[in-house]
Amino acid sequence: MITPYLRRGMAAGLLAGLLAGLFAFFTGEPLLDRAIGLEESTAHSSDEEVFSRATQKVGLFFATGLSGVFVGGLFGLMYAYFRGRMAAGSEWTRSVSLTAVIFAGAVLIPFLKYPANPPTVGDPATIGTRTAAYLALVGLSLLAVLAAWHASRYLRERGVSAPVRQVTVGLGLIIAVTGLFMGLPAAADPGEFPAGLLWSFRLSSLGTQTVLWASLGAIFGLLGERAEARKTHGTPAAGLAESGSP
Repeated sequence: MITPYLRRGMAAGLLAGLLAGLFAFFTGEPLLDRAIGLEESTAHSSDEEVFSRATQKVGLFFATGLSGVFVGGLFGLMYAYFRGRMAAGSEWTRSVSLTAVIFAGAVLIPFLKYPANPPTVGDPATIGTRTAAYLALVGLSLLAVLAAWHASRYLRERGVSAPVRQVTVGLGLIIAVTGLFMGLPAAADPGEFPAGLLWSFRLSSLGTQTVLWASLGAIFGLLGERAEARKTHGTPAAGLAESGSP
């Protein structure tokens, strides 16, 4: 039962990754060019690039497509686990709901604490520490969202009304996220990097992730609806064949 969801997730992830790469190509790459040009004009670096910018731009689609396949495969496995535990009644609603929850925990909450920076921002000596803090926040925020989901399900099974349940779970999640933000190290200081360019880059990065997850949820859901329709239309035919047999 897991294999169809895994294949569906990988196919949806590939398409979603290519769409995200297309978005990043038109919105993020020009900003990255400006950031690199700014660094070169101020640092006067003579280091040669391992890959030219043209090669990097072509490789962008390979990277986003490959990462989309990986993310889509993981999503398919998670969907197979949570499918029977979600209250939503259709493949489309389940897919969109699950991607929204994962997006909130893996992308949106970490972005509020550690927004994306161009490669020229931050001390290179601290990149390991900053990466570890970011990954820790991603993991912990996903756990917080998962705990909120379990709490909501528990309260629903106990007959708690929707308004009370949603307010209680929402406040609990806000408290948990606030604690994570206060306990983890501060974000890197951008220094004198132009604020307009910095936030344009950050919003482009967030937009790329939004396109990835929104496309993944939509494509996965549509493929799921198509698979369910095939099952529905195939069952009567099988039943007729059985009833007509001697």
